[in-house]
Amino acid sequence: MPKMKTHKGAAKRFKVKKNSIKRGSAFRSHILTKYSAGQKRGLRSPKVVDKTNERAVKVMLGV
Repeated sequence: MPKMKTHKGAAKRFKVKKNSIKRGSAFRSHILTKYSAGQKRGLRSPKVVDKTNERAVKVMLGV
């Protein structure tokens, strides 16, 4: 049986932690002048993958 291969796109985007899977925040790349300081501060906080998507991400990561 061949080895399971990690989905490399997912490997670059997600990090598996003890109780959750960390993900990047959307709307952070460019044109941030339209956002207030408070909105940008909120985007800095760590985000986690929703429970409904956790299984799919784990399959892609081979966890």
